[in-house]
Amino acid sequence: MTDQPPRSGGTRARRHHRGEQLMVPRAEFRSYYGRPVIKAPSWAARDIAGYFFLGGLAGAGSVLAAGAQLTGRTTLAAAMKVSSLAAVSLSAAALINDLGRPARFTHMLRVLKPTSPMSVGSWLLGGYGPAAGAAALCAVTGRLPRAGATATAAAAVLGPAVATYTAVLAADTAVPAWHGAHRELPYLFAASATAAAAGMALVLAPVQESAPARCAAVLAAVADSVAVRAAERRLGMVAETYREGRAGRLLRGARVLIGGGAAMAALGGPHRRAAAVAGGLALLAGSACTRFGVFAAGLASAEDPAYTVLPQRAAQGLLPSQ
Repeated sequence: MTDQPPRSGGTRARRHHRGEQLMVPRAEFRSYYGRPVIKAPSWAARDIAGYFFLGGLAGAGSVLAAGAQLTGRTTLAAAMKVSSLAAVSLSAAALINDLGRPARFTHMLRVLKPTSPMSVGSWLLGGYGPAAGAAALCAVTGRLPRAGATATAAAAVLGPAVATYTAVLAADTAVPAWHGAHRELPYLFAASATAAAAGMALVLAPVQESAPARCAAVLAAVADSVAVRAAERRLGMVAETYREGRAGRLLRGARVLIGGGAAMAALGGPHRRAAAVAGGLALLAGSACTRFGVFAAGLASAEDPAYTVLPQRAAQGLLPSQ
């Protein structure tokens, strides 16, 4: 058996005041022949974290497009339909690139397994993609308006699931930073997706039609902050992976970008195009940082025994009180 010291965060949690005598030995984290306690996901960050981000942008964008169409904001509606089609296409390409062969994606459509997030997600993409494509095509060409309205509604119905099912997919693994936040992660992904869609709308749409996007940006910023704090409270010591290293830098940057983008969108008013574009770009960047930050936190928690052995022992009541 080989001892592996915990990360600095775990060390800080067990520091004691000078002169204080420890009543029990320090906790040691052991792994079998020095191997990780669990196997870290082999997913590539560029592909899978990008897949998470782009899927969220597409799904939330379709909801925003449907609302814009119902309220007569035709330019905003068309822009978001095209944006959602582009995002879901890139998202599928990133997933297929990580799988290695396109046939592996089509093979997942042979059977629908409701208990498998990957199977359900594949069918969601299989239904959402054509709907988003038809909605965008009808909006650009101006033909078949009734078919376009039906496709827009279908994409809007499937959009929230497309934006958030990746959170369920991640939480269904044994990775501590993901599985431990299984209740909060879908809300965090929904807030991140809303921020991305609002940002895209602010960049693409005329300012006269951007009022829904400005409201969505503010709501997304508040929801993102609340979801992150709730997840960190539930995770306990595993929350260190959300605050330290690469994940910590990305998530802190996400909070600054999303908060700043929402502020620029809200304070810029309906006549300041430059503020709207700047706020929109900040929201898009912040949403991407959130997805990549959560991904990095998951990898960090899987690679360090301090975040796998100790939570398991605490749950089983095997740790002595200090």
